Amino acid sequence: MLQLDFYGTLVAASLVLLLGRALVMRVGFLRTYNIPEPVAGGLVVALGLLALRSLDIEVRFDTSLQTPLMLAFFATIGLSADFASLKRGGRVVGVFLLAVIGLLIIQNAMGIGLATALGLDPLMGLLTGSITLAGGHGTGAAWGAMFSEKFGLSSASELAMASATFGLVLGGLIGGPVARLLINRVQTPGLEQEKPRLPKGFEQPNKERSITPFSFIETLALISVSLLVGSLLNGLLHETAFELPTFVCVLFVGVLLRNGLSALGVYQVFEREVSVLGNVSLSLFLAIALMSLKLWDLAALALPIFIILATQTLVMALFAIFVTFRVMGSNYDAAVLAAGHCGFGLGATPTAIANMQAVTQRYGPSQIAFLVVPMVGAFFIDIINVIVIKMYLALPFFAAV
Repeated sequence: MLQLDFYGTLVAASLVLLLGRALVMRVGFLRTYNIPEPVAGGLVVALGLLALRSLDIEVRFDTSLQTPLMLAFFATIGLSADFASLKRGGRVVGVFLLAVIGLLIIQNAMGIGLATALGLDPLMGLLTGSITLAGGHGTGAAWGAMFSEKFGLSSASELAMASATFGLVLGGLIGGPVARLLINRVQTPGLEQEKPRLPKGFEQPNKERSITPFSFIETLALISVSLLVGSLLNGLLHETAFELPTFVCVLFVGVLLRNGLSALGVYQVFEREVSVLGNVSLSLFLAIALMSLKLWDLAALALPIFIILATQTLVMALFAIFVTFRVMGSNYDAAVLAAGHCGFGLGATPTAIANMQAVTQRYGPSQIAFLVVPMVGAFFIDIINVIVIKMYLALPFFAAV
């Protein structure tokens, strides 16, 4: 077994991003279907590690940097959101949120229905629904442990991790093709060369930006404060009725910092530095997450579970095409939102952002998508998901479980 330390893992993650960029630039399929660079590079490495494991060679990474990078990304999302923008996007956020809720309900109904039809415990269907797909690894681990302790469901945690991994991979793979299909419906040929609006924030992470050492330190300080205060807030709310995931607390603190300092006239957040640091954090987070995927967990999935997850992926794509795209206006922004919905509907908010970046880098910016998706994916999805899950568990169907 080869164990890479902190520095070795950081080097590996950087090389994964460079590999992903080279693949996207050289492989027409990846470029055509807007596959995010961290997904392309990370999956190649994960497949390589799977091959090595068949030769009894295992490589393990130090993933201690993964959580801080994810939290730093959400801190920059918070620091990028001003209340004026939130007010402008109010109606759009509300409509998108309704679409998201609809998907959560469908995912759990599909999971439970298919599990029952295949002769599995209906709780397994719930685990392969919104718990792990919209919820991701963190939510899956929490509910998996609870299902094992309270309901005696064996291997619930392992199933949750495998399902969340499946969702993370597929969420990053289907967003680009879905967006391309929808954009071809609403845009004229040559759109890729037309970028009439100025890009902003996370929409074009590779755009060169001027950074000074002092302004960089100022922004780094704001992110650090968001992480510190957000973590303390999460500790205070732990095991209370108001408990929230750590990243939501960090994002909330970022929003308060941005708007509080602005309202007091003390400091204006420098959005260019925020977007640069946010995109660096996001790219490294996804690289580490994907290159350290244990694909053998997916290979070990029983056929019935695989059928459920494959069906959920198809449902997500169809929902994005026929529901999300239409209710959001059937235009270019709606197509980018559909790609983002695929990202966090199956995987996580960072995957959604990566999907949208891959699309907007090629076709042009979509400011409303980069306002709505992080807001819904960070602020609302986990809270609403818990409500939906508890609603299903309260059904008489589960009373005898």
